[in-house]
Amino acid sequence: MMQKILVTGAAGFIGAHLSQRLIAGGAEVVGLDNLNDYYDPALKRARMAALAEGERFTHIEMDIADRGAVAGLFEEHRFDVVVNLAAQAGVRYSLINPHSYVDTNLVGFVNLLEGCRHSGVGHLVYASSSSVYGANTRMPFSVHDNVDHPVSLYAASKKANELMAHTYSHLFGLPTTGLRFFTVYGPWGRPDMALFLFTRAILAGQPIDVYNNGEMERDFTYIDDIVEGVCRVIHRVPTANPAWSGNSPDPATSYCPWRVYNIGNNSKEKLLRYIEVLENCLGRKAEKNFLPMQPGDVPATFADVDDLVRDFDYRPGTTLEYGIGRFVEWYRRYFGV
Repeated sequence: MMQKILVTGAAGFIGAHLSQRLIAGGAEVVGLDNLNDYYDPALKRARMAALAEGERFTHIEMDIADRGAVAGLFEEHRFDVVVNLAAQAGVRYSLINPHSYVDTNLVGFVNLLEGCRHSGVGHLVYASSSSVYGANTRMPFSVHDNVDHPVSLYAASKKANELMAHTYSHLFGLPTTGLRFFTVYGPWGRPDMALFLFTRAILAGQPIDVYNNGEMERDFTYIDDIVEGVCRVIHRVPTANPAWSGNSPDPATSYCPWRVYNIGNNSKEKLLRYIEVLENCLGRKAEKNFLPMQPGDVPATFADVDDLVRDFDYRPGTTLEYGIGRFVEWYRRYFGV
């Protein structure tokens, strides 16, 4: 059955891939993006151009922080599902420009919640982040663990999204599902992320900055695995957990239609191995500039995806060799290297 789906942040890395997949699956997609200059808008326009080649896609240039515009959007359209991927991203940038995180991640999110509430949207799916685990050290990170100690404003804004969504699920019965993404990479990736930065520098014969003196560990998750997970979640509306108790509250579920899930590769890889695989794919060695840990960063991430496996029969598992190889192929083709 064809659905009408709003994808915010549709010109973004994940948003563009997801929109393409939804269109291919027969959905009608309205893609919203403000095409801001956090990174080169030309890359965003190229993603949108690829989407415009297909049918059943409409691009609307809009900022979700614009309350009146968002209200008008929901008055004009009736969406079955809303997928919110629009956000001010980046941990380190939140130390420089905190107000942009408030505008997009908080003000923009409540505008979407209000739109969903007043127009009868059947399911709101939204991007959270592995950064919400903050100062937690028990691994793998579980959605059933408390996450009340964020170490960046970006992480705090994503935790706030989960709380705001819960409020609307409680008050208005709006079904909401939050997805904690773990270090997404792949073709059309963000230029501010490690894989893009490393590839550009290595090909230019420049050194790469390696933080925490190379001791970083990440649960690197390939873009196709993220998109597959989101698509499965879209088609399963969350329900109340009848076993939920206020005496021992489960942070991952609720008495109302609200859920959060991890989407990660369920493996912890050292950053130096990530770089080694990239070097092999490029056929060049990197000159490494080892630096200390940056404020707001965490030393390691590692996703427990048991709930994703149980509820959706899905476990991401793309290897670094395959995923980085596909990124390098795209990078060479896109930039003519």
